[in-house]
Amino acid sequence: MEALIPVVNKLQDVFNTVGSDAIQLPQIVVLGSQSSGKSSVIESLVGRTFLPRGTGIVTRRPLVLQLVYTPLDDREHRSADQGTANVEEWGRFLHIKNKIFTDFDDIRSEIENETDRMAGSNKGICSEPINLKIYSTKVVNLTLVDLPGITKVPVGDQPEDIEVQIKELLITYIENPNSIILAVTAANTDMATSESLKMAKDVDPDGRRTLAVLTKLDLMDAGTDAIDILCGRVIPVKLGIIGVVNRSQQSINDKKSIEDQLRDEAAYLQRKYPTLATRNGTPYLAKTLNRLLMHHIRDCLPDLKTRVNVMASQFQSLLNSYGEDVSDKSQCLLQIITKFASAYCSTIEGTSRNIETTELCGGARICYIFHETFGKTLDSIHPLTGLSKMDILTAIRNATGPRPALFVPEVSFELLVKRQIRRLEEPSLRCVELIHEEMQRIIQHCGTEVQQEMLRFPKLHEKIVDVVTQLLRRRLPTTNGMVENIVQIELAYINTKHPDFHKEAALVPSLLKTESQDQWAHLHQTGNPPSRRATARPNPQSTPVHQPNGGEPVESNHVGEQTTSWLSNILPPAAGYVPSSTIPSESVQNSVSNTPTHGVLSPSKAVNLLPDVPSVHAARKLTDKEQNDCDVIERLIKSYFYIVRKSIQDSVPKAIMHFLVNYVKDNLQSELVTHLYKSDSANELLNESDHISIRRKEASDMLKALTRANHIISEIRETHMW
Repeated sequence: MEALIPVVNKLQDVFNTVGSDAIQLPQIVVLGSQSSGKSSVIESLVGRTFLPRGTGIVTRRPLVLQLVYTPLDDREHRSADQGTANVEEWGRFLHIKNKIFTDFDDIRSEIENETDRMAGSNKGICSEPINLKIYSTKVVNLTLVDLPGITKVPVGDQPEDIEVQIKELLITYIENPNSIILAVTAANTDMATSESLKMAKDVDPDGRRTLAVLTKLDLMDAGTDAIDILCGRVIPVKLGIIGVVNRSQQSINDKKSIEDQLRDEAAYLQRKYPTLATRNGTPYLAKTLNRLLMHHIRDCLPDLKTRVNVMASQFQSLLNSYGEDVSDKSQCLLQIITKFASAYCSTIEGTSRNIETTELCGGARICYIFHETFGKTLDSIHPLTGLSKMDILTAIRNATGPRPALFVPEVSFELLVKRQIRRLEEPSLRCVELIHEEMQRIIQHCGTEVQQEMLRFPKLHEKIVDVVTQLLRRRLPTTNGMVENIVQIELAYINTKHPDFHKEAALVPSLLKTESQDQWAHLHQTGNPPSRRATARPNPQSTPVHQPNGGEPVESNHVGEQTTSWLSNILPPAAGYVPSSTIPSESVQNSVSNTPTHGVLSPSKAVNLLPDVPSVHAARKLTDKEQNDCDVIERLIKSYFYIVRKSIQDSVPKAIMHFLVNYVKDNLQSELVTHLYKSDSANELLNESDHISIRRKEASDMLKALTRANHIISEIRETHMW
């Protein structure tokens, strides 16, 4: 059991070196109000005067005090080289590792100087602890923490919320489940108003780790005693209440020794509390604290060992994520380039070790763009979108020239189908753009390992992103040009002998033949030969002329008017056109004189005017032949458009894969090596960020401390724990 406290002291040394409180070690925390006698209790336990004394708040920084029992024959702590071989007592500070303090007045001065250095010289406080270790032949093994006293009113440089700050500082130590709370209360005050007991009860409601110390027994009012308090009849404390008698300020000024004070304390207890003398006093307090701490360490050690192992594993993983220090920068640079290129290609191919589960990325997203986004967009384009019947009829007439066509001209089909095929170019180029964006986005999805390297070397990350971006940007015009060429190839030659299209085109003659037979039968049913029907002169008395503005038909008695009416039935009226039948002859003659010369017409000769040929056909009902011609063209356009759309839907993804995706995959590493792998730029690119360097050092130091702590705990035999 005696070996447990030195083990905790060693652990305390290890973690104090790191400056971390992640491991909550067993220790005794001295808690009390200002001027309640905390420092006097600690000095009595040590047997020497070494703490700053005075009025008001004196302890302004936590003091972690380790008492180490060191007999004269101790070989572990005593060393002739350091001058401690024959010295009974000495001290050592953590912040001055190589200096031995044999004069306890120097220890007090160093505590005061270190406190002033961190907390100022005018009553300010600081949460940074001072670590002091005292080796002596007169002490028991203990680890004590002397805390600032609980105060209410700020003085000096203390802020207005000094009470809140001190309580927060105290709670950080006493809420540690592995700490024993030594609640110090003065006997000349009401026990029910003890701030230390109140705070201890807040963090330890069961009282399993709270021990009360009643100081200043000799300063109680005459006629009163502390028997009821010491017996626990006023306020019960589970671990007990121990009364002590300390030196007064006058005794300290008179240089009264601790040994004399301990003798006077024993005599006072025998005289005042004879039945309780053996269970009170400073020696009994020291032994009780030693016993409680050992049993507490025994209970805490298994969980402490488990926590050390878990934290060691965590910090080892954290250190691995930060990477090792770079010794050969050229080699490290080449490894990072290779790792990035491999991770980039693996993300595209879908062979990455860290597969994303929340969204599509890499090759899966490229596949989605090809077959879902691009494919469905092409499927949604109708072959005849933006192409009306009148557009088709206009194209047919324009393709025939001055002669009426007996059959549907092939040129009209070619012109119209090319117009529709051009509509496939824009979604194809948009597909290239989407793939380019995804290739750029893959840089951020190259795996956790590469991302850690990129965070470690921000300049290298920036340069890699720049090189990949430039490579993708250079490939974009080539890929766009190839996709445009695919569409232009389809426009360059309309292959009407295509096997799939040839089947559709073979049906056209039969359709035309059926149409001609139907028209011929219809003409014969009327009883007139086609030639006579075509040249029959209508009755001039009964030929109605329709006004284009929807007016009532009027009778025409002139040959010129008959001609105008006949043309009006064939050509749609021009905008603003008014038939000549509704224009007075005077107006006609007046307009002739203002009409410019056209061909053989003479401006001096009055003629009947023809309507202007419209640039756009007005909506009207098509004849049977026109309807049939339009149906034939529509059918052929649909058939050929589907063939071309299918071809483009297949060729564009292949072109993008070849000219963009596969090219980048094959040339990425060589491109990175060309632009980055240079001896003069390696030092600059591999400069770590300050954040990563600091974190790596902290993780490395903590891992060393945890490893050392694990070895220290492992040295304890099971027999020592029970």
